[in-house]
Amino acid sequence: MHQMELASPDKVFIPAPPETNCACNDCPHMKLNTLEKLYLCMEYEVPEILMEEHLLNAARKPIDRMLEISRQYGL
Repeated sequence: MHQMELASPDKVFIPAPPETNCACNDCPHMKLNTLEKLYLCMEYEVPEILMEEHLLNAARKPIDRMLEISRQYGL
């Protein structure tokens, strides 16, 4: 949040979730991921995730936007 506020001081950023009792940045589920697991997933392309085309296109929009923003700021 701090870096985003510095980059865009004219905008208001609202944390998600807004409650302070959630530690999403310290997610126990995400801690189960390892570089080895990531490597194996990419190497063997498993597990395969299948979804409907319209959902895939909708999910791609925010990812493309985040990549576009990161290129704008040289991140």
